[in-house]
Amino acid sequence: MSAPTHDASTPGSTPGATASATPPEATATDPNTAPDPTGTENATAPETATAPETATHSAPPLSGARPGPFRLLTALYADTAMAEIFGEAATIDGWLRAELALTKAEAQVGVVTAADADALAAISATDRIDRDQLWEQARNVGYPVLPLVRQLAGQLPEGPDGHIHWGATTQDIMDTGLVLQLVAAGDRMIALLTEFGDALAAQTETHKNTVTAARTHAQQAVPTTFGTKLAVYLAQVTRDLARVRRAREEVRTLSLYGAGGTSAALGENAAAVRRRMAEELQLDVDDVPWHVARDRLVEFGSALALAAGTAGRIAREVVDLSRTEIGELKEADGHHRGASSTMPQKANPISSEAILGFSTFAATLLPALHRALEAGHERAAGEWQIEWLVLPELACSAASALALAAEIVRDLRVFEDVMRANLDADGGLVLAEAYMFKLAPQLGREHAHDVVYDAARAARQNGMTLKAAVADIAATDPAVKAATTTPITPEHYLGENERICDAALTRWATAKENR
Repeated sequence: MSAPTHDASTPGSTPGATASATPPEATATDPNTAPDPTGTENATAPETATAPETATHSAPPLSGARPGPFRLLTALYADTAMAEIFGEAATIDGWLRAELALTKAEAQVGVVTAADADALAAISATDRIDRDQLWEQARNVGYPVLPLVRQLAGQLPEGPDGHIHWGATTQDIMDTGLVLQLVAAGDRMIALLTEFGDALAAQTETHKNTVTAARTHAQQAVPTTFGTKLAVYLAQVTRDLARVRRAREEVRTLSLYGAGGTSAALGENAAAVRRRMAEELQLDVDDVPWHVARDRLVEFGSALALAAGTAGRIAREVVDLSRTEIGELKEADGHHRGASSTMPQKANPISSEAILGFSTFAATLLPALHRALEAGHERAAGEWQIEWLVLPELACSAASALALAAEIVRDLRVFEDVMRANLDADGGLVLAEAYMFKLAPQLGREHAHDVVYDAARAARQNGMTLKAAVADIAATDPAVKAATTTPITPEHYLGENERICDAALTRWATAKENR
């Protein structure tokens, strides 16, 4: 299913708002500081002089689409492809496509004539719609479909003008238009997840054996590899991809059920019209109405929020590992990239910070979307409007987070020497578990735990390495000495690192093939 056709919108613009010209700023001149054209710089201003009045701009007339708030994060880092899917033009285009598909379906079944469908097709373009009039009248009605239909009918010849929107209700058209947008949004999310996953797969393969510290509770735990860490993210993205695909298939369901869900206006032709309309739009059909059952939409939103959460998790990893005191990773380099206005040395992880903003925002929208599930009777009374706000914002935030995540992983700078050096930062205590299980066969697990625990405390208290502390114990304990004659290094305590990486890479490759 291709994205709805639409006019390009300005990146970072608020969906549903038309661009308006900003009047040039008036430049107020301070009479006390402005150059004196007479050359008398020290002349005293007359007592009657008054300060210039502050320039004011009159409020725009209350017509057209109302502007939304300026969103700085969106303006800087929006995924423009997703923003356009939910832009004003694409939204109206979805409604027009739904109306035209309905009329075409009805013509095929015999409810209206082929001439009716042809006449509507000739005018079904967003540039034929007076948007100012549409939004002004929609504010009065509460919904845009009635004024949209009236505009279309006014451009049709006598006969076809009375057959548009036959048997449908406002929500049929708006929900079907929304579904077209969500299908396109799902396609965009799949493309972004694929880019993110491919970047992770490449780095996983590259760093399969790059030794680093695994951290639990933010403390060094045991050795691992950077590729193994990334393999966990890759497996998560693989699941995200499957969830978005499933949610996309569930949500691509036509809505055509009439005023109360019974399709009474279409009578015995209802099912046939519904199927022909679905075929026209390449959507699925369900003969049970869903206009107040919004679980598919919530499932779709949840899948997007989970994917954004994965992007947020790796952004947090990059932020933490790029700390000055750790220094194992850095985002892409560039002149003034992440610079500070006052601290010349700074190179902040700006993309990761933006991802965290988008992913957190996406997550906070989910509770609102769940409230839309409360829609009662046979038509929502306010719950529907929640979706108007939440779904575009959620999709755009999730897409922006994923687009940035793919970039930071693809361009990530990995400092292998620092990772290896950090394993010795705490006197090699990252190998404590390795020593414990080296001693356990002879001492028993609990006794071995206590021996290494005492050695770790001694190492920290005396500023020595774990290896030296264990050697001190071994000097008086033959069993410990016998078990520690072979050196233990991080490279020898990596467990299933290669198998984990290979499994994640195989799953990803399979997921990409199973489209």
